[in-house]
Amino acid sequence: MKSMTIRNVPDDVYERLTAMARANRRSLQQQVLVLLEQVRWRRGRGPLHVARSLRAELAGQDLGDTVSQLREDRSR
Repeated sequence: MKSMTIRNVPDDVYERLTAMARANRRSLQQQVLVLLEQVRWRRGRGPLHVARSLRAELAGQDLGDTVSQLREDRSR
């Protein structure tokens, strides 16, 4: 596996990364790797691509009538 060093990280970015790492009980290095993996996974998967994928996945399914379900729920 390769390693890298990042120089001249702005203070606010560093503070945000360390806060995220602390909140997720990770080391700073682990947090940065998680964020890089998320970016790699999303690459090429912009919002329109995700919306198209969801529409294709849900096509033809009966999703019911949400408005009437909410009204029915509220009348209980």
